Amino acid sequence: MDRRDFLINSGSAGAALSAAGSAFAAKPAGKGGRVVGANDKINIGIVGVGGRGNYVASVFAKLGEQTGKCQITQVCDVYQKRVTAAAAKFKAKGTLDWREVVNNPELDAVIVATPDHWHAKVALAAMDNGKDVYVEKPMCHTVEEVKQLMDTVKETKRVLQVGSQTTSGNQWHQAKKYIADGAIGKMLLSQGSYHRNSVEGEWNWPIDKAAGPDGKGDDFIDWKMWLGSATKRPFDADRFFRFRKYWDYSGGIATDLFFHVVAPMNICWTKPQYPTRVMAGGGIYEFKDREVPDTFNLLADYAEGHSLVLSSSMANSQHIPGLIRGHEGTIIMVDHGRFEGFSPFLTLKPEIAGRGDSRKPIGGDKYKFGTEDVKIPVQDLNTMDTHVGNFLDCMVSRNKPTLDVETAAHAQVLITMAVQSYRQGKVLYFDEQKFKIVDKNPKA
Repeated sequence: MDRRDFLINSGSAGAALSAAGSAFAAKPAGKGGRVVGANDKINIGIVGVGGRGNYVASVFAKLGEQTGKCQITQVCDVYQKRVTAAAAKFKAKGTLDWREVVNNPELDAVIVATPDHWHAKVALAAMDNGKDVYVEKPMCHTVEEVKQLMDTVKETKRVLQVGSQTTSGNQWHQAKKYIADGAIGKMLLSQGSYHRNSVEGEWNWPIDKAAGPDGKGDDFIDWKMWLGSATKRPFDADRFFRFRKYWDYSGGIATDLFFHVVAPMNICWTKPQYPTRVMAGGGIYEFKDREVPDTFNLLADYAEGHSLVLSSSMANSQHIPGLIRGHEGTIIMVDHGRFEGFSPFLTLKPEIAGRGDSRKPIGGDKYKFGTEDVKIPVQDLNTMDTHVGNFLDCMVSRNKPTLDVETAAHAQVLITMAVQSYRQGKVLYFDEQKFKIVDKNPKA
């Protein structure tokens, strides 16, 4: 929570939501769901009200108070203390069983903010029961789940927004327009990073020592339910409170941090793309209390002839610029490298050849952006408000949200492949036709 201060303003998202509410006429909502009209109040349930889930629910609740468009009416967690606190905070019903949320006929939407290995299961059940879904990143845990989610969105006609609010930043959409307009020529290489550093190591959140499956009252944790499909094991407080350090429930850096880089990249590119080849490396170099690496790098190649390079460490906080290189120029989206931070402008840098007075853009006389760097202003948005507002708008309009299931799928396949490449110690390929990760190039 310290890196995402709870800032809710009544500006962009609230105003956009109010305008959209009056502009959109209700359309068929799909399988089993209520048709949400422009003047209806959307009832929302949330599964998972730990630190992140509580924050996300607070954003929905605040926008609901500002616009009258939504309200949190049911909360769920396997930890009774969280249920009790969230039910009181949002004046909502509370439950320990997520199935009561997805089966609740009074709900229009479900927020999924569980550990990663539960994302797909809850989201799929919610859509099958006529609910729209706002699911935290990563979208899911496996490539098989990616396909299930895409198929279910198509079948049920539900709205699914993946909660990487970074993608609602203006810079990615502006970069896409310039790239499509030929500003950098043939796209060659994209690069980005996501670095952090702290004394105790990332993801070592506080542990409630009295909590557990034997806890009484608010100290009770339904550990069996929390494990779900993961390997059965005795209660481990470190695994419960610090799940991102363990492979069974998370992909570590790749799924927690790189999703915020790869999803915006797929928006910048002229169209979202699946990688053809992925390799990853790194290791546990500083923090020995985990299964996942504290330093992680990936390299991916794409069929249309470009590559992506990403780096991250939990033990060093210095980023590299987020940019896309082309034969005729480079576009820098975040010069400071923080993909979740605001940059007031894009920078377009032309590739110049020759010497002295003969220096000309690689693009020749047809290159319309000149020989000097171009600064492109970027609108400063509250991306969390905007992202949530976009989801609520789409529940009425039935349009695709900013980070829809297909765009998120391209990011998810890459980061899942990177995790497997690291764990297996080999290069992996993606067979898009079979939608399967394979050991050999399917087109070789």
